[in-house]
Amino acid sequence: MKEPGVFGLLGTNGAGKTTTIRNILGIMQPDEGEALWNGTPISRETLSFGYLPEERGIYMKTKVLEQLVYFGRLRGMKKEKAKKSALELMERLRVSEYQNTPAEKLSKGNQQKVQLIAAIIHNPKLIFLDEPFSGLDPVNAQVLRNLVKELVAEGKYIILSTHQMETVEEYCENLVILDRGKTLLKGNLKEIKAGYGHTNLVVAAQEDVSTLAQAEGLELFEKRAAETEYKIQGDEMAHRFLRRMTESNIYPLKFEIREPSLQEIFVRKAGESK
Repeated sequence: MKEPGVFGLLGTNGAGKTTTIRNILGIMQPDEGEALWNGTPISRETLSFGYLPEERGIYMKTKVLEQLVYFGRLRGMKKEKAKKSALELMERLRVSEYQNTPAEKLSKGNQQKVQLIAAIIHNPKLIFLDEPFSGLDPVNAQVLRNLVKELVAEGKYIILSTHQMETVEEYCENLVILDRGKTLLKGNLKEIKAGYGHTNLVVAAQEDVSTLAQAEGLELFEKRAAETEYKIQGDEMAHRFLRRMTESNIYPLKFEIREPSLQEIFVRKAGESK
């Protein structure tokens, strides 16, 4: 990563994402290779980093603020500075009201927020987030999304490990996809998708257009509540279909020609590797 931002570390469960992070951080020793930051091996002495593991690890019987200050001091912070940082982050993540509450009394989503604060309380340069959105309701997921964007704006480098492809498309410019410990695909997301061309058409209309689509040779990919997605063989096929619609006095509410989603690309590449 040359610039601050979010790098996607993707793959299905068991693909090797968490193992990769542990090797980078020295929690596990790799069989070969090394992890460098600006040409120097990564360690607590050479780089300030934070890690939110997939397995949560906060003290359930301890009050939230008390344990956050403790985690801050483990990272070398003075007590007052750790408390100040903890309170600021609790405000940003909307858990200030729980500062004197034992963690066991919090919802799973709020416990996850507390562990995230513990990971970034010391203002690290590099942050590893392992499945950070897992189990969060839509409101808390949005709060976390906003924080990730704020951290990037502050110049942080974030490694986002997930199997949620739509999350990666929202954040990541660059990524690597793992499959059973091997690199399946890597590079710039826009360039990867552009390499596949326009293969999908999303249509929404008040009228049923399925007969017209079939007549034009469009392949049904997915029918959703408010729209339908088709596979196409380039822009011209989509344009012909649009002309057929308007000639039939059907005007789309949505007509989007696009590249395949990252999910589709992953499924295709994973199938090729088997």
